[in-house]
Amino acid sequence: MVQLVEQIAKSLVDDPSAVSVTEHTDKNVTVVQLKVAADDMGKVIGKQGRIAKAIRTVVKAAAVKANKKVVVEIVQ
Repeated sequence: MVQLVEQIAKSLVDDPSAVSVTEHTDKNVTVVQLKVAADDMGKVIGKQGRIAKAIRTVVKAAAVKANKKVVVEIVQ
């Protein structure tokens, strides 16, 4: 899941070297944290959160296929 989120984020931002994706597991849930440069935050979130929602939808679909529960967090 980390590679998927990282690839999507790098294709959206102006500074792909600032993209950082980490993963940790809490109980039965895998949390994927996405960090980008402050200037690129709006590009990852999108208008009314549409791009962030689309990223979460794609990751959720991949997680269901792998029989996992994954949550994507966008942090500063």
